Amino acid sequence: MTAMIRKSLNEPEETRPFEEGMGKVDLVNLEAGAVGRAVFESGWKWSKHVKPIAKTDSCQASHMGYVMSGRMKVVMDDGEEQEFGPGDYMVVPPGHDAWILGDESCVVIDWQGLADYAKR
Repeated sequence: MTAMIRKSLNEPEETRPFEEGMGKVDLVNLEAGAVGRAVFESGWKWSKHVKPIAKTDSCQASHMGYVMSGRMKVVMDDGEEQEFGPGDYMVVPPGHDAWILGDESCVVIDWQGLADYAKR
């Protein structure tokens, strides 16, 4: 029998800040991998605030998440575009840029793709 597990993103095991204080990722580690809550501040853009950390031309993480608040636009390397907002479930393959739309911070719970995201 498997035991219950309780972890809280309000008490993360690791926090990774973005460049220029434009948000952060709080992580808890589970057997299946890291789960995180990402807070992207208004004005955040992957190519400006995470690219210097990742050192790749575009985000190479695959994301599977749920948008709690705010709005995010994602543009794939091939030009495909999508906007995500509160209540949206998102699956985003590797090879994209993203930025926040509007004045509200965007909060995303991500079950995939954060193990090395914004890791220095």
